[in-house]
This record gives sequence, C-alpha cells and structure tokens, in this order.
Amino acid sequence: MPPLRRALPLALLLALLLALAACASAPGAHRAPDAALPAAFQHAAPAAAAAAEASAAAEAPIDPAWWLAYGDPELDRLLRRVAEANPELAQAEARYRQALAQVDAARALAWPQLGAGAAATRSGSSGGAASGLNSAGGTRSLYSAGLDLSWTPDLWGRVALQRQAASASADAQAALVDAARLALQLAAAQGYVRLRALDAQAALFAQADQAFARSLQITQLQYEAGLVARADVIQAETQLQSLRTQVFTLQRQRALEANALALLAGSTPADFPVAVRDAAGSALPAVPPAPAAVPAELLRRRPDLAAADRLLAAAHARVGLAQRAWLPDLTLSASGSLQAGSLARLVDAPARVWSLGPQLAATLFDGGARRANEAFSTAAYDEQAAAWRAGVLAAVRETEDALAQLASLTAQDRQQQRLVELANQNERVVIDRYEAGEIGFLEVATAQNTALAARRAALDVQAQRLAASMALVGALGGGWTRP
Repeated sequence: MPPLRRALPLALLLALLLALAACASAPGAHRAPDAALPAAFQHAAPAAAAAAEASAAAEAPIDPAWWLAYGDPELDRLLRRVAEANPELAQAEARYRQALAQVDAARALAWPQLGAGAAATRSGSSGGAASGLNSAGGTRSLYSAGLDLSWTPDLWGRVALQRQAASASADAQAALVDAARLALQLAAAQGYVRLRALDAQAALFAQADQAFARSLQITQLQYEAGLVARADVIQAETQLQSLRTQVFTLQRQRALEANALALLAGSTPADFPVAVRDAAGSALPAVPPAPAAVPAELLRRRPDLAAADRLLAAAHARVGLAQRAWLPDLTLSASGSLQAGSLARLVDAPARVWSLGPQLAATLFDGGARRANEAFSTAAYDEQAAAWRAGVLAAVRETEDALAQLASLTAQDRQQQRLVELANQNERVVIDRYEAGEIGFLEVATAQNTALAARRAALDVQAQRLAASMALVGALGGGWTRP
C-alpha cells in the first residue's frame, strides 16, 4: 500500500478528533442559590424620602478606608498598619497566591506536553561476538536523543471544569483575604475605641480626684473649726482613696488593650505604643451618620458571602469532574529519535525512529471508586450550599443586631446626657449647701459618686455606640459612599 494511502486514515482520524475537541462545549456557569434576603431590615427605619439613597447605597462600591469617616488620625494609622503587617492577613494572602498557582496549573493541562531525552547505553553478551552498531569485544554502545509530544484534547470538558474549579477557588481566596482584612481591622478599631474610652475614664477620674481632694480639704477645715465630726473627715478620705484605688484597674485594662492592638498591628507593644491622651484629647470620635435606609442588598457586598459563593462554584465544577470520570481518555502522541553507535555518528548519519498515533483508554471496573467519588463531590456541594445559606442568615442577623444596638444606644445616649446634666447640677447644689453648713458630708459623697457614675455611664454608652456603628460597617461588608 502506498505511504500516502496508509497515512490517510490516520489523518482523517486526527481531523475528526480535532473537530470533536473544537466542538466540545464548556460546562455552564454556576448560579448560587437564591439568597433569603429580607425586603428590609426589621430594626432599620426606612422612609419614602430615603428610597433613592438606599438604592444608591446598595449600588455604591465598598469604601476600603471606611474608618476615615470617624476622623481619627491615630485610628487611621492603626488600621493601615494592620493591613500591612498583620501575620494572619499575610497567611491569607499567601493562600491566595497558592490558589493562583493552582489556576496556572489547571490552565496548563489544556496545552500539549513536549519532552526531550537523551541516553547512552553500553551492553555486552557472553555468547560470542555481539553484533550491533558499534561492537568490540562482545560489547556494543547505543546513543540516542529524541523528542516526545503528547496531547489530551479536552473532549469532555474535564480541563475546562478543572480550570473553573481552580479559578473559583482563587476568587474565593481573594474574597477571604478581604474578609480577613475587614475582620482584623474591625477588631482593631473596636479595641481602639475601648482603649480611648479607658483614657476618657482616666481623665474623668483625674477630674474627680481634684474634686474629692477639695472636698476633703474643706471637710478638714470644718473639722478643725469644730463644725463637723471626725467621721466626715474619714468618709472624705475613704471616698478619695477608693477613687485612687480604682485607677489601677483602668491602667491594667488599658495595658491589655494596648497589647492586643500591637498584636493586631503585627508588632510588639514596645514597637507599637499607643500614647495615653490627656483630658483635652480624650474625647471619643463622633459616630458618623449611617444611610437613612439600609437595603438588604448591601449584604451581597460582604467578602465572606462572595467567598462562599465562589467555593460553591468550585464544588459545582468538581461534581462535573466526578461525573465525567466515566468517559474514556484520548491521548494523541508523537515521538521521534536519533540513534547511533557513537556520538559522532549521532550527528553525521543517525538512524531515525518515529511514531505517531492516538490512544483511547477507559476504566471498565474500579470497584465503585468513581461512583463513590461522585457521591462525595455531590455531598460536598450540598454542604457548601448549606454553608452559603447559613452565611446569608448570619449576615442578616449581624446586621439586625448592629442596627438594633445602634438605634437603642442612640436613644440611650440622649437620655444619659440628660442624666449627666442633672447629676452635675445636683452635685453643685449639694456642695454649696455643705459649704454653708446645711447638710452633712454623706450627701456630698452621694452626689459626687452619683455624678461620677453618670459620667462614666455616658462614656460607656458612647463607646458602645461607636462599636455598634463599626459592627454595622462590618456586617454590610465595608463602608459606603453617601450619594
């Protein structure tokens, strides 16, 4: 048979296989389950006038520097340091780079594999003179060099599915980096608020120390003048000493908060100190205004939900891979080599050896391994779908919690400020009456302690409002741009 006619069936087979490979369609895109998002949050206060703002807020991009709305330069320094130096965030970024490498590896499966090899062998026989390309004394040498080319066309979409799974996993890791950054910065911001609240409490204690010391001085003068009993002096001293003892509790709490912030910033406490603010600079940051209406669609911007969606897409692709394991594998291979009995002849007059042809391979019996793998992949997909729904419900719950706390604390803050005003007025009146000799020191101590407790409670409410505001930012996936 002429060589051309012998090669014609092989060429036709190759053309047919290439056509099948070109016509093979990639698997369809994955769709996440419908999210059970509410039409509106229960603890939000939407209004008709805020509908446009709510819609714009839902479409607005996430503001990565959401903390700038609080207007605190030191908070800005802290959270930028967290993003740059936190070791947990560095681990998440390293996992993302690993996922990108897996994407490149999956993409490489679609390309032909080309290999090269060279060999030199020397063999002998004890049964007389050996014949070969270069024989001497019953031995022969063989030198060879060649190339091997193989390609497995993606007839059934396996490579496309592997690429989809790897890409979805990489997207999930990227979203998890954003989620880790947001969580770490949120923890640092709330820790910073607690630390500043302790500084403000210390400033209150310093002011109260001056007031209590002045009350003790007045009481001592009145005792020396015979106007009050020794018990009043002891009570005034006890009040002052009790206050000074409580300062140590504040100092311990502040040290622990500062140590925690240094850890989040990826430093030691000595390398990342947070300076104590005096009374003039101890005021807490103001709570920035939230959108007039908070649409539930904002939750779709959360990076953890984006990660759950992409992990679900990766699981979906792996189910397709498990289903395609029943189909045969087709490999096209070609090889060529040069052979000679010496290195010189390998260049000048080598023997040429080549091969070309397809190979079809299929597993006929595997003891149920493929069926078990398909069941495993399906169960993994169901698990990830349930994780997606659980993440949506948790996001709704976190947002509702933050909205409820923010609304309640805002109302409580107004009432607490009124209580502080009344306690301050009562303290001034009682001290004036005591200095006039109309009442005993017990009423002074009661009024002063009540006023101090009211001021400390007001600070606690302000700190809790800030924490709730930051929690709302975290629950919604980051800051928003007001239209």
